[in-house]
Amino acid sequence: MTKKLLTVDDSSSVRKLVEFTLKAKGFHVGSAGDGQQALELMAKEQFDAIILDINMPVMNGLEFLQKIKADDGYANIPVIMLTTEGQDEDKDKAISLGATAYVVKPFKPTQLLTILEKILPSA
Repeated sequence: MTKKLLTVDDSSSVRKLVEFTLKAKGFHVGSAGDGQQALELMAKEQFDAIILDINMPVMNGLEFLQKIKADDGYANIPVIMLTTEGQDEDKDKAISLGATAYVVKPFKPTQLLTILEKILPSA
């Protein structure tokens, strides 16, 4: 069964790079420009994992992460943070809120794929 991933980033170029990388490996990919858009998309579709930026308008990544981890319907979805925020305090905050992994931009697409292979069964 093909895994469905959601990428949430306010940068369309980052979303396109992530989408291209994931689609090339056979994943289905949904896309949102902020946390609010992501919640609206998640209300309509189920995702196996989320790739999430921190700095976004409307609802930032940490607010979104806190919201979904408090919701039983979404709490078990793995979340990979993909952000420019490389400080330990940002990483610690994201992990404490329930992020599965943390990748700092700029990143290599293979980093993302390696993490996905580890967190998704038969990805």
